[in-house]
Amino acid sequence: MAQNNFLSVVETTFNVGSGVFIAWAMAYWLLPLWGYSYTGTQALTITLVFTSVSWVRSYLWRRFFNRFERRATWKRY
Repeated sequence: MAQNNFLSVVETTFNVGSGVFIAWAMAYWLLPLWGYSYTGTQALTITLVFTSVSWVRSYLWRRFFNRFERRATWKRY
């Protein structure tokens, strides 16, 4: 059964949101290893920008595949 829009938002938010702190830590601790220096606020800003793009991407793919699944289900019957 396909998800409705609300459940897609919830799943996407948990999926992307679970990686925010990991992404922030990676930006803050790993980027300086390659010669980039960031403050904690800059690392958080970078993380939030990428997280926002990731959230939209995940949501759109989820909706696409839910629509695809519904069409494929109809064709089976």
